[in-house]
Amino acid sequence: MIISDTVHLALRNLREAVLRTALTSLGVAIGIASLVGMVSFGVALQEQIVGNFLRSGVFDSITVMPGMPAAARNLRLKTARRELGAATKSKGADRPEAAHAPLDDEALKKLAALDRVIEVYPNIRVPVEIKYGQFSEFSGAVGVPMSARGEGAFQNIACGQFFPNDTGDDCMLNLDFARRITDEDVKDLIGKELTLGFANSVNKGQANLIEAMGGVSFQRLEKKFRIVGIVERQPGLGALAGALSPVMIPLAKARQMGTFDVSSPQNFLRTLSDKRTYTAVTVKVRSPRDTDEVEQKIKDMGFGAFSIADALRGQKRAFILLDLLLGLVGSIALTVASLGIVNTMVMSILERTREIGIMKAIGGSDEDIRKIFLCEAALIGLMGGVMGDLLGWFVGRVINFGANYYLQSQGAPGANLFLIPWWLSSGGIAFAMAVSLIAGSFPALRAARLDPIQALRHD
Repeated sequence: MIISDTVHLALRNLREAVLRTALTSLGVAIGIASLVGMVSFGVALQEQIVGNFLRSGVFDSITVMPGMPAAARNLRLKTARRELGAATKSKGADRPEAAHAPLDDEALKKLAALDRVIEVYPNIRVPVEIKYGQFSEFSGAVGVPMSARGEGAFQNIACGQFFPNDTGDDCMLNLDFARRITDEDVKDLIGKELTLGFANSVNKGQANLIEAMGGVSFQRLEKKFRIVGIVERQPGLGALAGALSPVMIPLAKARQMGTFDVSSPQNFLRTLSDKRTYTAVTVKVRSPRDTDEVEQKIKDMGFGAFSIADALRGQKRAFILLDLLLGLVGSIALTVASLGIVNTMVMSILERTREIGIMKAIGGSDEDIRKIFLCEAALIGLMGGVMGDLLGWFVGRVINFGANYYLQSQGAPGANLFLIPWWLSSGGIAFAMAVSLIAGSFPALRAARLDPIQALRHD
């Protein structure tokens, strides 16, 4: 029996029991809709979180922090082994402390000399007092390099523009902060000026000294900056983390204003040293695929290094597990639907026992009978899979519309809560057919093993 005859007979048999076939296919459709809906929710959640990172333009960035040189680490290991190997009278004496590799201008030159590195710049946050009219607040101004134009949070500036150059006294504001300092439309802030008050080190003997500490004196300075742009708040690393700061200024201006890190006494004292050091540096590579190799080279130099790829690895593993869990929950309905397929096939055998006997009597083989029933099961799975995809998409759109309506009524931005990519849609249909074939295999085998004489005697 050729394939076309098998399909023709299977379709004819299904048409003879339209209601039963429709109900069985509906059961499969509900199972597939549940499975697709669950997994599509996980896919949409992954797209909302991981996709934002990928679109932020920082996938080719590495954040470098001060670390311990390899020689110092080896010295500490050798000292520890020597002290653990033999008990001496000097037990309990102070161990030599290895110095950490500083992130100074010399270190920046070494990082810039690495292969596949296109740019290296320090992450600078200047403690400032922000003044605008009657508004005053102590916060931080982040230095943003000119190369960040058009990347991440700076791809779509809410209003205004990016810095025209790195020499002018220009600044950009975070959208949330801009709304706090004015009751008018934030667009009206473009072109206006705000004042940044900051501390700068000066020589002793100069006027307006506000403090002397560790041999270094400080002077309070104020500078006016023209607002050129308003940036929406988005997460990022390196320079793009400027979107998390109320005020963003050109990196060159931030370096002129000072790089005092007051996050801890150690960092503050390190800042007061003769060598200018940085708490973090951003390294940009040519391509995202170069990130791992360059990151390892930086770690071999003794520095700490972190890239968004490290965070994405853990998040992707978590989302894979989440998708598997949601898929298992959604498969429960499909398992119940498979029982309906078994019931439909068994009932079909009982109704067509005499027909099966006639087919065997005129030369039909056991394999031909089995193929007919398996083809019927596959067709039921195909119809159920297609209807399930459509049902899952429709239910997802309805829930998505209702959820977005509620979010927007609460002032929150809308989001796509259900995302059905092509692989999920086609995979749902293939999975429905696979489950249907498995469910129909026993009834098909049972039909193939019917004795033709007993089948002909069946009423």
